[in-house]
Amino acid sequence: MITDARVLQADFTPRDVRHRDSEVDALTTVLDPLVQGDYADPAILYGPSGAGKTCIANYTVEQLRQAVLDVDYQYVNCWQNYSGYRTLYRILEGLGKTVDVHRRSTPLDELLERLQNYDGPPVVVILDEADQLEHQQTLYHLNNLPKFAIVLIANDEADILSGADDRVRSRFVGAERIKFSRYSMAELVGILEDRVRWGFQPDVVTESTLEHIADKAAGDARAAISMLRSAARHGTEEGLEQITPDLVDDTESDAREEVHRKNVDTLTPHQRALYDCLQVNGEMEPAELYQAYRERVEDPRADRTIRDYLLKLARYDLIRVEGTSRDRRYGPVE
Repeated sequence: MITDARVLQADFTPRDVRHRDSEVDALTTVLDPLVQGDYADPAILYGPSGAGKTCIANYTVEQLRQAVLDVDYQYVNCWQNYSGYRTLYRILEGLGKTVDVHRRSTPLDELLERLQNYDGPPVVVILDEADQLEHQQTLYHLNNLPKFAIVLIANDEADILSGADDRVRSRFVGAERIKFSRYSMAELVGILEDRVRWGFQPDVVTESTLEHIADKAAGDARAAISMLRSAARHGTEEGLEQITPDLVDDTESDAREEVHRKNVDTLTPHQRALYDCLQVNGEMEPAELYQAYRERVEDPRADRTIRDYLLKLARYDLIRVEGTSRDRRYGPVE
């Protein structure tokens, strides 16, 4: 049934992309100065989950590297590397500059100094889930590095600099904003067609099945690919010759649970504490949720930060939010 399982992985970067030509062109224009060895302004890619932001960022940089011999790039998921130290260390690690760095004893200033003294080819740094950074000052430092171009990815551009001081904000006033919208049903079908052509034997997946998946995914390419992957896994285990709409329906809950579980696994400790509070207690008002959260952690965050965390969890369908600001309630997602 499957000839190349890589095309069904969440981090797969396709050899060609559909329906995002204008976004690719915009990011390419931002990064073009690197070809001449010049400074490149930062770029901010924003839009809903599953709209192709990470895929397009990686694809565009790969295209740049094919055109220019001396360009490097580093991808950092800030949901996993949420502190400034972790982010800088991950970049240095990718560049092979952490051989004598001790993660528990090397100060942050030394990591910055190493990046400032970097003398290799220009580097594009992709910071995915950039709004997860706990210290936006990291963005200021990275944008000051002469050989580094910064690409920030988030659901909402306003979240990236939420709570940042004026010095940090001023650095990103001129950043190129590239908005991503949800895919249409026809666009999702086209994306799935490519994955099927690259990774499946002929006639395993029909057009009607792809349309069925696209309709269920509601514009979210990540969810659509997860459904296709789950159906293919079960079909292979059961020795089936074709993936049908009925098989997609039967395995949809597994696909959504897989996405849900991966999102939970990447939560920061404070976000996980909020998530666990709702899992244990069920629906809660803000005041009682904040109190339950504070009892779980040693260094609780400010109320504004907690609200930002809850908004992030809701955007990834990890929790539900009901009511207005006056009668708001939070609850777990089944």
